Amino acid sequence: MKMLRSVSGWVCTCSIAGILAVLPVAVFAQDDSSKALPALLAGGFMMFFLVFALATYVYVALALSTIAQKTNTENGWLAWIPIANIILMLNIARKPIWWIVLCLIPLVNIVIFIIMWMGIAEARNKPSWWGVLMIVPVVSLIVPGYLAWSD
Repeated sequence: MKMLRSVSGWVCTCSIAGILAVLPVAVFAQDDSSKALPALLAGGFMMFFLVFALATYVYVALALSTIAQKTNTENGWLAWIPIANIILMLNIARKPIWWIVLCLIPLVNIVIFIIMWMGIAEARNKPSWWGVLMIVPVVSLIVPGYLAWSD
C-alpha cells in the first residue's frame, strides 16, 4: 500500500508539472503570430519531457539506494551518479564489474540490463521474471519501486 501511495504521488507530481509546463503555451497562444505558437508548443513539450525525465531519474535513484540498503550492499549513494549506478546495480545483482563494458555495447546492453534486473529481483527474494518486466515500457516505471519498497 505504501508503494501505491508513492507511485500515485509521483504520477500526480508529474501531471502538475506537465500542466505548469504547458500553461505558458495556453497564455501566449492567443497571440496571432503564426510562428510563435509552434515554438511555444515545442518549448512546452520539451519542458514537460525534462521534468518527466528528472522525476524518473530521482525515482529510480531512490529505488536503487533503497534496494542497496535492504540488500546490505555498500555505497548505496552511487545510485545518484549516472555511470556509477550501473556499478551499484552490478554489485546488488552480484555480477562481475567488467560487465559495465557490455553495458556500452548497443543491443547487448539490453540483455545485460535485463540480466542485472533479474539478479536484483533475486537479491530482494522476488521472482526473477520481475527483471524481464523492465522491457515493458510503462511497467518498467513500477518495477524498481516494487523491488525497493515491497516487503
